[in-house]
Amino acid sequence: MADKKIIINVGRQLGSGGHDIGRMLALDFQAKYYDRELLNLAAKESGLSEKIFEQNDEKKGFFRGLLNLGSPHISSSGDYKSGFSQESLFQFQSDAIRKAAHEGSCVFVGRCADYVLRDFKNTVNIFITASMDYRIEQIMNKQHLEADAARKFIEQRESKRSAYYNYYTGKKWGAAESYDLCVDSSVLGLMETEKLIAEFVKKRFGL
Repeated sequence: MADKKIIINVGRQLGSGGHDIGRMLALDFQAKYYDRELLNLAAKESGLSEKIFEQNDEKKGFFRGLLNLGSPHISSSGDYKSGFSQESLFQFQSDAIRKAAHEGSCVFVGRCADYVLRDFKNTVNIFITASMDYRIEQIMNKQHLEADAARKFIEQRESKRSAYYNYYTGKKWGAAESYDLCVDSSVLGLMETEKLIAEFVKKRFGL
């Protein structure tokens, strides 16, 4: 399995366990796992502060954070170009994704990786959903919120996430036709859902 490079791109609803499932998939397929690690890679590739990418992670409207941080964070070399835009930040992150994908098997969580790597061979695009009740419970536990606040937290975050994805990909976030497999993690639980996805990936690539 290790000698065949595969790329697994994971889209996920908030509270669905997509991060944990992504990590398990990375272990199963001896692949590198990239989630927030991409922000650090993009910062290194671009020479920009990682804070820029952190403040605007998966949000349409990158440029606000860049302006708020001020010139000391623009570049370690002081190389600032007036033509810099939010699309430039997306491009830096996309370049980091492509570079990582060239180097070996990877699991990418979010960041429009399915679109960025659309021309790569051996890619599979997964979307992980879960019932709203399940997701509310997860967010209540992780964020220490009441049910109503947890629902609002989910709705606000997902509104930004979907706008970001739709804007940069021209596809619809969470829509079945945008992915190879969509699965509800609240039906089988995280571990069994990961096993199901792993079996799908193995059959997809003849492993």
